Amino acid sequence: MTMIALGVLNLDVSSKFYENVFGWTRIKSENEVIIFYQLNGIILSIYPREKLAGDAMISSEGIGFKGVTCAFNARTEADVDELFTEFKSKNVQIIKMPEKVFWGGYSGYIADPDGHLWEIAFNPFWKLDQSGNLV
Repeated sequence: MTMIALGVLNLDVSSKFYENVFGWTRIKSENEVIIFYQLNGIILSIYPREKLAGDAMISSEGIGFKGVTCAFNARTEADVDELFTEFKSKNVQIIKMPEKVFWGGYSGYIADPDGHLWEIAFNPFWKLDQSGNLV
């Protein structure tokens, strides 16, 4: 996988979320209709929902859970808790507070302005390198 594209209702609102809440920096681009963020070995793009659906030749109407979540892995449980404290201070919609989970890790969920779910997790079975890439 090289890129994940999220369809958003308001490009400005969503870009502020990813830049102010996650602290990501957009990649410079000539295209003003799509925004790119370089993540660990992958690109995240945000693109107007109607245009993304049109590109796939499907309806942009859609509600409810789509069976997909994105995830960010932290180095420790304390790091997960610290992120949730920061999310609360930024009025981010918290879906589930972090807790020990069935698979042996520790995680919680937040939603971006369009309801895309992000799991914020500590996985004791995975090692991350200095840049946060999975080893």
